[in-house]
This record gives sequence, structure tokens and C-alpha cells, in this order.
Amino acid sequence: MKKWLTVILAVSLVCGGASSAVASGKVKTYKNCTELNKDYPGGVARSADTKNVGGKTKYKPFVSKALYDANKKSDRDKDGIACEK
Repeated sequence: MKKWLTVILAVSLVCGGASSAVASGKVKTYKNCTELNKDYPGGVARSADTKNVGGKTKYKPFVSKALYDANKKSDRDKDGIACEK
């Protein structure tokens, strides 16, 4: 019984823990960094191993290739992280 509860909880966290902009199947395009940072305070990274060339940031970026590609125009320094703070 305990094992099943653990499995169900883990699956619900994985499925329900994803951002609504990505989980719904549609990738949201934000008009500017102010709007994107409301949902993702650390910005959006293309991959988990992307390094920030702009220096130290306050927040860790959310990793999503699809979301980054949809908002690539907001990556001013072209380091693979859009709207990093």
C-alpha cells in the first residue's frame, strides 16, 4: 500500500509539477522579459547544462527547449538563457 502511494505521489508531482505554459502542449510566447519573468523569475534556459555568460544571477532558470525557442528573441546576450535575472 505504501509503495503504491509513493508511486502515485511521484507521478503526480512529475506530471503536475511542469509549468502550465509547457504542459498544455502550447508553448507561450511572451512579448517581453517583464512578462516572462512573472512566470519564470530566473528566465528560461535551452538546456540544463547551459552556462550564463552574463555573470551571477539571482534565480535559477527554468529549463525548456521548446519554451526557449519560442522566446529566443529575448536572449540578448545569446548565451542560451532568455531573460535571466
